[in-house]
Amino acid sequence: MTTAVTAPEETDNPFALSHLDALESEAVHIFREVAGEFERPVILFSGGKDSIVMLHLALKAFQPAPLPFGLLHVDTGHNFPEVLRFRDATVAEHGLRLYVASVQQYIDNGTLRERPDGTRNPLQTLPLLEAINEHRFDAVFGGGRRDEEKARAKERVFSLRDEFGGWDPRRQRPELWQLYNGRHAPGEHVRVFPLSNWTELDVWQYIAREKIELPSIYYAHEREVFSRSGMWLAPGEWGGPKDGERVEKRLVRYRTVGDMSCTGAVDSDADTVEKVIAEIAASRLTERGATRADDKLSEAAMEDRKREGYF
Repeated sequence: MTTAVTAPEETDNPFALSHLDALESEAVHIFREVAGEFERPVILFSGGKDSIVMLHLALKAFQPAPLPFGLLHVDTGHNFPEVLRFRDATVAEHGLRLYVASVQQYIDNGTLRERPDGTRNPLQTLPLLEAINEHRFDAVFGGGRRDEEKARAKERVFSLRDEFGGWDPRRQRPELWQLYNGRHAPGEHVRVFPLSNWTELDVWQYIAREKIELPSIYYAHEREVFSRSGMWLAPGEWGGPKDGERVEKRLVRYRTVGDMSCTGAVDSDADTVEKVIAEIAASRLTERGATRADDKLSEAAMEDRKREGYF
């Protein structure tokens, strides 16, 4: 009788990187690559969990030196107050420069018009593109991940945008062996996604490991909400609730944050990072698929917006 001999696991290697270490190392490499290749990068920062993790990685990439990039937020005017307070506190804590492109200003001066459904997410594109042009940003970091949505799954880490900010899938460049091509013509810029290969679960496990603080709405709390199209939405100046939509108090949390008019909460009692991780591990829906009404407008809603210059 013979005894099978199994090879030692990779974790037996004291020099092997853990899964999270490998993702962190890749993101740090991307930040440093952009710093060396571009003149005026900027980080899109909303105060949401992905942008918070992205900023944490950027600070790590250049410590103990100060962050060589500013932050840019496209403010819809319908953001969650908790998230805006967190954004401002983070900027003050690290002494960062924040650029704000306001959708409300574009509505006030007549350049943009309110949509009938009150949703302002699709209105962010013009303020974003004009802020990029005004400040001559040539690389724009975003927190998009491939697991979130089909159009984002198509996008490279370095995503070339034309002189109008548009995205053409046919112009995507190969990225073999983590070699990134940032060449672009005058007027063009590159969107950069350091979290492309992360999943929602990776993000939360990294938040737990690094003890990263988040806005309170990512954890279970009592909130007034109403039901629309199968989602729990928060009432607000954007136009909700309508007649027949009953406001009630529920124990909820947010998996993603954005414009209040299209970001839904989920029923949850996960009030700690460990409980959130367990909840996500059991979920069969991505956070955008479960809680973002703007992605449900059509099968190609996100791709259409990306072609026009959206994140």
